Amino acid sequence: MSAPCCAGQLACCCGYAGCALCCKCCPRIRQSRSTRFMYALYFILISIICCIMMSRTVATEMRKHIPFFEDICKGIKAGDTCEKLVGYSAVYRVCFGMACFFFVFCLFTIKINNSKSCRAYIHNGFWFIKLLLLVAMCSGAFFIPDQDTFLKAWRYVGATGAFLFIGIQLILLVEFAHKWNKNWTAGTVHNKMWYAFLALVTLLMYTIAVGALILMAWFYTWEEGCLQNKIFLGVSGGLCLLISLVAISPCVQNRQPHSGLLQSGLISCYVTYLTFSALSSKPVETILDKNQKNITICSPNFGQEFHRDENLVTGLGTTLLFACILYSCLTSTTRSSSEALRGRYAAPELEVARCCFCFAPDGEDVDESDGRRGGQQVIYDEKKGTVYSYTYFHFVFFLASLYVMMTVTNWFNYEGAHIEKFFSGSISFFWVKMASCWMCVLIYLWTLLAPLCCPTREFSV
Repeated sequence: MSAPCCAGQLACCCGYAGCALCCKCCPRIRQSRSTRFMYALYFILISIICCIMMSRTVATEMRKHIPFFEDICKGIKAGDTCEKLVGYSAVYRVCFGMACFFFVFCLFTIKINNSKSCRAYIHNGFWFIKLLLLVAMCSGAFFIPDQDTFLKAWRYVGATGAFLFIGIQLILLVEFAHKWNKNWTAGTVHNKMWYAFLALVTLLMYTIAVGALILMAWFYTWEEGCLQNKIFLGVSGGLCLLISLVAISPCVQNRQPHSGLLQSGLISCYVTYLTFSALSSKPVETILDKNQKNITICSPNFGQEFHRDENLVTGLGTTLLFACILYSCLTSTTRSSSEALRGRYAAPELEVARCCFCFAPDGEDVDESDGRRGGQQVIYDEKKGTVYSYTYFHFVFFLASLYVMMTVTNWFNYEGAHIEKFFSGSISFFWVKMASCWMCVLIYLWTLLAPLCCPTREFSV
């Protein structure tokens, strides 16, 4: 590692310089993105620790391979077998520290519009000091007095924040659907080929939604039972039909000419996905057949070989889950997303049709980069002003911390929960996902019907 690179990493960890890799062959990176990636790295680190705390396999292996394990546990006053450092209560404490970390920075970065202020320097740098602060907050949560009262109260705070996190993602999904349709519709003014793209994508999404409902009816229902599954599939199918009819109804079209089947098709796909996710999260039901053998009903039975490597299934599933959470955090903390939540949208006449409109650049690389340091070059793209809301960014990660806490501990079935049984089925997961499904439909219907209910107000989607 070269001397300039070492100096750059030291300035990143203990100063306000932007963080970057030491390899010069890496492409240039914006300071705004490197900052978000560093906070995301902290988030991933704590999330991994939470998964380890909920793992019985890790606890067993530690007892087997760490010398003087019980003596160490007694020395740090964590119980005879470190029971205070594992289980749902430990995850609650660690996530409390992480949530406090992001909430403190949420308050600290209020009304920062210029990256040259002292508070902006702290937000964009001093990473080693902030890591120590995060570790101190997570560790300090284990010394909170009256743990029973704390855990009980914190559980309700976590559930509220987790549902709010889900709500924000659903609002942004609906906003994305409207933005997609508006962007491609704007292209039809100059090129009629965009009509073909709109029709093709709409047909594809409705094909996926209908096909998914048919497959779920085949695999998740039984001729003489599974009444609950049949009801939920019927409700989901009915809701998809309802939002499609409302979207193209004359009264909605008069107030919102941009409303169409593209948006309702996307929402229908998401509704069917949430329905599938909910049904697959239900605990397995078994009955005795004529030969007095247990058979699985109301869910597909792919045989025991499909689930033979429980740790592999859990590891891959958990990795995919946290990747989706992280993607939701990073995509919902952009300037356009925060403005969309406040009802601010770009004017239709300013729309430029693009196939990948959702990946619009933050701006041109006009600001100077730091060429004096070794390794990857950092573009300081916020000298003229911030490109995203610092406060909103930390608030989303604060809510994501609560969502991770509730998800890893199996929501309200926290007693006896552990990560190895994460995908074995839970009634809490089932109802959370079904509630998310209905909430998504309600949010979309509100965007369609609000102009009719409040004709004197101006709505823009």
